[in-house]
Amino acid sequence: MKKYLFLVLLLYLTASCKEVLQNKILVNSKKDLYTAIENAKPGDYIILKNGIWKDVAIQFRGKGTKENPITIAAETAGKVSLEGESYLKFGGEYLVVKDLLFQNGYSPSNAVIDFRIDKKEIANNCKLTNCVILDFNKPKRDNSDLWVQFWGRNNELSNSYLAGKTNKGPTVRVSIEGIESINNYHQIINNHFGPRPVKGGPSGETIQLGNSYTSMSPSYTTVANNLFEKCNGEVEVISSKTNFNTFKNNVFYMSEGSLVTRHGNYATIDSNYFIGDGVNENIGGIRIINTGHWVVNNYFYNLIGENFRSPLAVMNGIPKSPLNRYNQVTDLVVAYNTYVNCKSPWQFGVGQNLAQKEVLPKSEIRSARPIRATIANNVIYNKKGYRDIVVEHDKADGVTFASNVVDNKGIAFNDFDKGILKESLELKKVSDCVFIPYGAFNEIYPYKGFDFNTIKKDLFGNSRKNNKSIGATVSSEIQNPNILDKTKYGASWFSNEVEPREPVTHTVTTAEDIQAIIDAAENGDIINLNFNNSQIDKSIIINKTITITGNGKATLKYNGKKETPLFSLQPKGKLTVEKVILKGNHTNYLFASLQKNMSHHFGLSVSKCEISDFNYVLKVYKESFAERITFKNTSISNCENGLELSEETNDKGDYNTEYLIIDNCTFNTIQKNVIDYYRGGYDESTIGGNLSINNSTFTNSGSKEKNAILLNHRGIINVNISNNTFKNNKVKLVSLLWGAKNNKASNNTITNSGRIKTEENLKLKLMY
Repeated sequence: MKKYLFLVLLLYLTASCKEVLQNKILVNSKKDLYTAIENAKPGDYIILKNGIWKDVAIQFRGKGTKENPITIAAETAGKVSLEGESYLKFGGEYLVVKDLLFQNGYSPSNAVIDFRIDKKEIANNCKLTNCVILDFNKPKRDNSDLWVQFWGRNNELSNSYLAGKTNKGPTVRVSIEGIESINNYHQIINNHFGPRPVKGGPSGETIQLGNSYTSMSPSYTTVANNLFEKCNGEVEVISSKTNFNTFKNNVFYMSEGSLVTRHGNYATIDSNYFIGDGVNENIGGIRIINTGHWVVNNYFYNLIGENFRSPLAVMNGIPKSPLNRYNQVTDLVVAYNTYVNCKSPWQFGVGQNLAQKEVLPKSEIRSARPIRATIANNVIYNKKGYRDIVVEHDKADGVTFASNVVDNKGIAFNDFDKGILKESLELKKVSDCVFIPYGAFNEIYPYKGFDFNTIKKDLFGNSRKNNKSIGATVSSEIQNPNILDKTKYGASWFSNEVEPREPVTHTVTTAEDIQAIIDAAENGDIINLNFNNSQIDKSIIINKTITITGNGKATLKYNGKKETPLFSLQPKGKLTVEKVILKGNHTNYLFASLQKNMSHHFGLSVSKCEISDFNYVLKVYKESFAERITFKNTSISNCENGLELSEETNDKGDYNTEYLIIDNCTFNTIQKNVIDYYRGGYDESTIGGNLSINNSTFTNSGSKEKNAILLNHRGIINVNISNNTFKNNKVKLVSLLWGAKNNKASNNTITNSGRIKTEENLKLKLMY
């Protein structure tokens, strides 16, 4: 009996030492919410009633405890939508926010979620979890913000979905200005980072840890178990700019960029997957700058990018580099990784720019090669052999290769003093994108470098103790890791999977009905113009994905006001026009973006059309961006201006479209801006701007072009002008190519139209 009474008393005392969660507070207005926050005590659970909450500025102050945090949650996960000008700021300790949806708006602050209220009220031990932020963009692309900004210490972003950021600024940033935010041990875990469209310039990272000027500070941030799906914002998916960060068990799927140790030192990159499609050269792997990084147990599949987007890109640095440029790579370990069907997986001296020393200051020349780098115990398997397993953009004399194995299908390559061994391997399929090479590894003794004994597990968590295997796995006998099972990441209540839907065709018999039918249509639908000639006086608004098709005889004559477009290309408006005759009144435009508030991208595809008598065929205004603009099999004639995408004149690396494609078109009597596509500013990390002009004819055009250049594409990185005819164009130059970049011209016929000139080192304004 005494023993029984003692146990009862012990249980009572234990329970009394902890606060018991019992105070659930349901709120249905902003006023009630703010009052509940003001009066909150440890263990309080503030519940937002289901519905739309508009223009809500949440300053979540409070002090919970580890056992009894203060929580704000939706009544039903995903059924509370914060819209309009809304944001959330944490200030205090042990605060949790969960189950919320941010959409149909933007933050009027510098962040949607901020782990501080101001410089004095900073969050520690706080958490945002099971939430979704979707297309929550500033109205103007150049207005920078963050969707999640970390401050303080031990804060967490987990099990959330974030997608659709188009304006300037990383999606997530860890900020560490101030001693209260260094050594922070933040956790970014189990999230699904959904598609981030190409931004069209720098500052489009998905995650940025620190900045150039805090890059010598310790952070200890962990980024783990996340899915990065089509995070294409810019060349850096993750930009690590602080010290002692860990990137583990993440999946980078079809993301046009890389995990980059941009500044800072001593990053651990362990057991991540980098998955490409074997076609898209923009899908990257890991890019290395600075000191002391360990790259181990990673798996690379179907990556064919080069230079900045190669599977492993080790950069040259700038001697005595300032904080915001490129430090030399030293003391690098790349060990126990597996590469399957990756073109030129190891590239060294990436970014060396000695050829540009005539136009760049000495402080910009990247001549410091990697030193004290070890590449060991890695496995490479190629079903198609490549001659360049190792690419030396500058000499890799500071790199040691040891106990690496390559099956290159008999194609010869540089073995670097036998540090890369040729073997015949087998390949075992684990899943659609995970294949494990195996073979005669027992005869190869793994290189035992300093501290290699700390690599205790493989990609799948199996022990490496007493195991001589090299590559990312100790065995090919493994179960499917289901790395692309989206239920493993993000918010439990949200999925970005969309059921395929067959487009519906809507027939229009008069131009006056076009807008009403588009408004009623759904994304992907087709508008069939079933008339021959029709006039229209008002702009047609395109704010969804729509195809407009004629029968080759359907004619739209636009009589709208001066400088207004027939088709107004608005946020999320993706228009395809085919087999239509389009005429203007010489003062108006055919296609144009909005002059302001282009909060999301647009798109345009034109094929088999006849275009004439417009002031501008296409006018793209500043801060507007299209991932792709295409004109095919189309004639354009008798217009004052052609395709004008040149308003990003701030020279900060921005531009108006990622791809401008002209194929089998005719341009006749276009007075100026025949094609004007501009990107300004020297920014080596922006690998963007793509112009392709092929199989087209240009006649009697460019007579009013002030610079006497027919095709203007200054600063565009990738240019291909091939198989075209240029006749009787009153210009000095057809094109001025940038020789130091990927600008090419071939098989063009030029008659009475000047010439194509190449300038090897184009002088551009430095961005930094």
